[in-house]
Amino acid sequence: MNICGYYPESINEGEGLRSSIFLSGCKHYCKGCFSARTWNFDYGEPFDKNRQLEIIAEMAANPLLDGLTLAGGDPFFSAAEAAAFLDLAREKIPELHVWIYTGYTFEQLAAKPDSAEYELLRRGQVLVDGRFVQELRDVSLLYRGSSNQRLIRIPESLERGEVILWERTVGLPV
Repeated sequence: MNICGYYPESINEGEGLRSSIFLSGCKHYCKGCFSARTWNFDYGEPFDKNRQLEIIAEMAANPLLDGLTLAGGDPFFSAAEAAAFLDLAREKIPELHVWIYTGYTFEQLAAKPDSAEYELLRRGQVLVDGRFVQELRDVSLLYRGSSNQRLIRIPESLERGEVILWERTVGLPV
């Protein structure tokens, strides 16, 4: 697994101040994708255990962080490795709050409970789902690029068997 970007602090990929890691590799090939170079699984740098531990230590040392966001590419194309990274991170940061971006829908991921993709899904708190659709692009949307994409509360949605949308909790204007 490679990463093609890492931001120790970002306010663009989820609520609050988050570390954001962009995993290389995507097969959705969305027309108008703002990061098409990340489709290549070999793009960027290897995300080996040493690099993972460096990032985890940096996150653990930052008392201002609200969580971590996995984006890409699409983390679900490296689901087993991404889930293992989250497990490693939670050894040092047990209450790590995780957002995950994907071109898959929640329903597609939740329908395969014996899959690596489902294992990654259940390790997150918020899923930003759905492919980017250029014709539905809307720059006024919070944390997403097109109006078909949803912000989903993962644990509640898995528990109830239906999509429960995420709602903003930080007191900022929408």
